[in-house]
Amino acid sequence: MQQYLYLFGIAFLVALFTTPLVSRLAFSIGALDKPGKRKIHDRIIPRLGGPAVFLGFLAAAALLLGDDQRVVGLIAGGTVILLLGVADDIRGISPKTKLLGQTVAAIIVIISGIQIQLVSNPFNGYFYLGILGVPFTIFWIVSVTNAVNLIDGLDGLASGVSVIALLTFALIAHQMGQTTVPLLSIALAGAVLGFLRYNFFPAKIFLGDSGSMFLGFMISVLAVYGLLKGITVVAFIVPIIVLGVPIFDTCFAIFRRFRAHKPIFQADKKHIHHRLLSRGLSHRQTVLVIYGISVFFSMSALLIMRTGLVF
Repeated sequence: MQQYLYLFGIAFLVALFTTPLVSRLAFSIGALDKPGKRKIHDRIIPRLGGPAVFLGFLAAAALLLGDDQRVVGLIAGGTVILLLGVADDIRGISPKTKLLGQTVAAIIVIISGIQIQLVSNPFNGYFYLGILGVPFTIFWIVSVTNAVNLIDGLDGLASGVSVIALLTFALIAHQMGQTTVPLLSIALAGAVLGFLRYNFFPAKIFLGDSGSMFLGFMISVLAVYGLLKGITVVAFIVPIIVLGVPIFDTCFAIFRRFRAHKPIFQADKKHIHHRLLSRGLSHRQTVLVIYGISVFFSMSALLIMRTGLVF
């Protein structure tokens, strides 16, 4: 327990004290989110939160490096995602470039040894993926990365949902007898909470793509890392339930845009948070409601695990 608190505290404090510095940097280099037709805010806000979260996490995770190449791969892939997001926050990059960068980051993680190797058969035994494990892992990582990125539409929304998911993963992995994944999850949760001090409504800084993609990437990889041991039935039910809000919102967005014959990456104002706002909820109320939904999903996942339906 002492080690958990130690890593959490380091990540929290580093993110807490570096966020104002990153905010000033964003103003100086033009990484700013200006009011517009699709925007909910009515003032210019820096959108370069990723480096603050990254530095907080790195300060704690560096203590866990040791000889574990998977942790090195996790940090290396996360660095690629962070730099990709920073470039997008400053000057903007195309969806194809984002997808390519996310794929490269996923491959780095796979090379380090973090890969989906099998999916359990709910009736009997396992489906060993073999070489198909590589594209399967890439698809999972890229999908969750973009799912978290897509829900980053309100102050503190993606940050808070990510913290809930990370704490749930930490508990699940700890109960499975793992050590590294819970510690990494707690460290990242601490960094996000330090940043959330400035990101919750009314936000002084946004995650930006650098932050939301970094969080989505890290969460997706930690889910795979944590599932490498002890799987018995329906391997992905628990992480999918924990990440229910971003995953379901993204699936609905893809279906909605496909049905309307619009590009999948074309933004709109029909996400779950937009719909709650249109029903009269305030900005803060909408975020808290989605937090509550995320907690419900996480508790459901924990209940499934505890009753032995999955693990």
